Amino acid sequence: MDVVVVGCGFAGAVIARILAEKGMKVLIVEKREHIGGNMYDYKDESGAYIHKYGPHIFHTNSDEVLNFINRFSSFFSYEHQVAGFIDGKFVPIPFNLLSIEMTMDNFKEIKDILIKTFGYGSVVPITVLMKYSDSKIRSIGDYVYEKVFLNYTKKQWGNNKVDETVLNRVPVYISYDRKYFTDKYQIMPCFGYTALFNNMINHPNIKIMLNCDFKECLKLNIKTSKILFHGKTFKGAFIYTGSIDELFEYKYGRLDYRSLRFEFKMLNKKYYQMFSVVNYPNDYDYTRITEFKHFTSLNVDSSKTTILYEYPCPCKESDIPYYPVLSRENNEVYYKYLKEAKRFKNLFLIGRLAEYKYYNMDQVILKSIDTAKKVLEK
Repeated sequence: MDVVVVGCGFAGAVIARILAEKGMKVLIVEKREHIGGNMYDYKDESGAYIHKYGPHIFHTNSDEVLNFINRFSSFFSYEHQVAGFIDGKFVPIPFNLLSIEMTMDNFKEIKDILIKTFGYGSVVPITVLMKYSDSKIRSIGDYVYEKVFLNYTKKQWGNNKVDETVLNRVPVYISYDRKYFTDKYQIMPCFGYTALFNNMINHPNIKIMLNCDFKECLKLNIKTSKILFHGKTFKGAFIYTGSIDELFEYKYGRLDYRSLRFEFKMLNKKYYQMFSVVNYPNDYDYTRITEFKHFTSLNVDSSKTTILYEYPCPCKESDIPYYPVLSRENNEVYYKYLKEAKRFKNLFLIGRLAEYKYYNMDQVILKSIDTAKKVLEK
């Protein structure tokens, strides 16, 4: 065995495929009973693909990423649109000029100010509006922050502190554009993510072990800086995509993550809502409702639809970690683990959990492609 990969999400599957095509023997060790990580999906009674771990929409500006995933699935164009339930109205999210018209009394004045200052068609981060020198523009930023971000953040992260990188993920559109993402390529796999992953790991040089905790076969010897596979020194590449604190047995304590609780419901109706995702920043305990029928280009049963209520929650030991809680304290702990990891020359960390970063799917794929090059150089 030349390579052991822990985890079969995009990080693990992509690098496994690349290295297998270079002639390396790869073993993927996956704790869950299925491949695909959090992208795993399945068909329900209506014929729609249900995303078991919440909605995943593929978007990227990278031709390299697009060319890679196109090898393993056909795709259809999908421009994601989101509404937010604000003051009793379903308004476009991110906020655009229509959102302003629907929620603000002096919308014409605000519209003219925004277009004059930033130009029609521009995309402005909420932080820019909130820090702007003009008090009227700051008031717009404050309004959007209060209506869209503040209470959503309380539910999503359990506090009022919003990291600036998170704020900038959902800017304000100075136009009537309803697209949630601005990437050049916005697509969905025609036959679901699980089929894509099946094709990706379908290679004679790849073997996979499901329902297997990596600790059953792998161990780090801290004293000798060696990796043990079934008790013997492993000199091949060890690709790790799980939680870095778990890898080092929580030596410096647990890193903070947020988790999610999901509630699925199948309804006997054609559609439940106008858009695939509706956010509820200020009402109810859940943050959003997803309706999966919107995510497919296939013919589905028009008499039924499945929706998903999403409830953020603290990440307990038995929960799935979804989002790293970025803070100075957590970063300090993470860098202690990273220092330990650098002692192992054949250990490579990829992904949200291993790198303690908020990655999109395409960013993870790019990181896996780059890491594969480093593995091949050794």
